[in-house]
Amino acid sequence: MPTLTIEEVQTRLLQIIDELQPGDELIITRGDKPVARLLPPELPKGVPIYGRGKNMLVAYIDDDEHLTDFAEYMP
Repeated sequence: MPTLTIEEVQTRLLQIIDELQPGDELIITRGDKPVARLLPPELPKGVPIYGRGKNMLVAYIDDDEHLTDFAEYMP
């Protein structure tokens, strides 16, 4: 959970908002005490998030064994 001071947020607010991703959270501090939390808006249900399925698909390219099930359909 990254933290920034109020002064840093004031100088780069547009950049910070553009970089905020779903699930990210930013703590804003004054001195050493947290005073605010910046969150992105919640997405409506059913909206896909790019990258959510990363590394969830495994493809075995050198495996021809699965083709035997379809032999009767192949010319």
